[in-house]
Amino acid sequence: MELRSTNTTSVFRYLDWVTVTIYVLLVFLGAVSIYAASYDFDHASIFAFEEFSGKQLRWIGLALLASFVILLTDFHIYEAYAYPIYGLLIILLVITIFVAPDINGSRSWLVLGPMSLQPAEFSKFATALALAKLFSSYNFRLNLHPKNYVKALFIIFLPIALILAQKETGSALAYMALFFVLYREGMSGLVLTAALCAVVFFVTTVKYVDEVMLDLSTGELVVFAMIQTGVVVMTAIYCKLILVARNLLLWFLAADIVVTLLSVAGVLVSGQILFGVILCIALLYLAIVYMARYRNRSLLITIGAALLSVAFLFSVNKVFTDVLQPHQQQRIKVSLGIEEDLRGAGYNVNQSKIAIGSGGFSGKGFLNGTQTKLKYVPEQHTDFIFCTIGEEKGFIGSAAVLILFLILIFRVLAIAERQPTTFARVYGYCVASYFIFHVSVNVGMVIGLCPVIGIPLPFFSYGGSSLWGFTFLLFILLRLDASRREHLSY
Repeated sequence: MELRSTNTTSVFRYLDWVTVTIYVLLVFLGAVSIYAASYDFDHASIFAFEEFSGKQLRWIGLALLASFVILLTDFHIYEAYAYPIYGLLIILLVITIFVAPDINGSRSWLVLGPMSLQPAEFSKFATALALAKLFSSYNFRLNLHPKNYVKALFIIFLPIALILAQKETGSALAYMALFFVLYREGMSGLVLTAALCAVVFFVTTVKYVDEVMLDLSTGELVVFAMIQTGVVVMTAIYCKLILVARNLLLWFLAADIVVTLLSVAGVLVSGQILFGVILCIALLYLAIVYMARYRNRSLLITIGAALLSVAFLFSVNKVFTDVLQPHQQQRIKVSLGIEEDLRGAGYNVNQSKIAIGSGGFSGKGFLNGTQTKLKYVPEQHTDFIFCTIGEEKGFIGSAAVLILFLILIFRVLAIAERQPTTFARVYGYCVASYFIFHVSVNVGMVIGLCPVIGIPLPFFSYGGSSLWGFTFLLFILLRLDASRREHLSY
């Protein structure tokens, strides 16, 4: 259904003011938190423009002006120029690789006179617009043809590749949240399950790498057991072949017992070969079952999933040691509890947890946090801004901020779901996916549940690029929603 052009002067009548109010409240709390995190007794005013708080107020003023312009712009422009906007931001990402200065090992900031901008933050809304434009194309359905997957993945992975070339891993990972959009638009849940399994396999293999049996680490043995269990479960539930699943279970149990006995007896046999043979026999059995009787396409998917899982398992250690940078390896080890390194990679997280824990239930009070005032937490006004909230406002303040974000996310999902056009709906889910990823990863990073990867907390972390990027994302959606509500009023 095509919506007719609206009168931009009346858009404020149909604006979702609840969402706008939450946005303003979060931005205000963010400015206060930045002031508290960077408070200097010699420059006590929040309006001091040479301080982070004053600079952030300037960014906020410009963001509010930009949101006003977005709301007054004809909503058709966002769909009509989605691809040109995406192309422009892609060009900007390419330029950034070559002209951006090296800042802490990353080339992701463009220095424009007195200010610096990070194009990766702006390309988020551009990628969301391009993905929404693709899904709103005539007769486009994700599962209609494999090439549709290729188009969608190309739009997502192109900015990821360019941002990785800037050595900005955290910003690149944020685009992976768009896979939730693909799932909403028809992608099989098996893909998300595979992604979850990959994370579990990676963590298990890396964390339990020390103890070795039959040339395999404890982590690899556990993952092999997971793969075997997965094959049995998929055969029983996904393929609906209970008898075949039972036979596989018996084979795995018998073979694993034999391998264990060989290990106890001290027989020197390569564990990779033994478990590879066990799995190959099981998959050969599934292939014979498929060819001889059932012709169940799900069996082929099960076989392929098992083979990919094994390939992924044996690539984990190589990727971890040869692909990831030493500081990234160290951060992962600290997050998984393999190493503490309280003076090195684990210092930020340790100080952050001390700050949050010292806040207790109700906090120490505004500007009374010792960890933050004495600057024990590095980057406490940017990526670690949440520790300031935890120390000064305690559990109550931290929970209140998270509840506000939760309300905003559910509000965005509700707005997306009520849209009459595919373009607006897909764009809305892109916005929600970005917010879910940033909030969950940033908070998880600050409290030590996730590796430190440089993910800002929306509307709270200092910086104009992040604030503007999320403002553009949200207010374009609000403009699309206002056009829908105006149309319904006629």
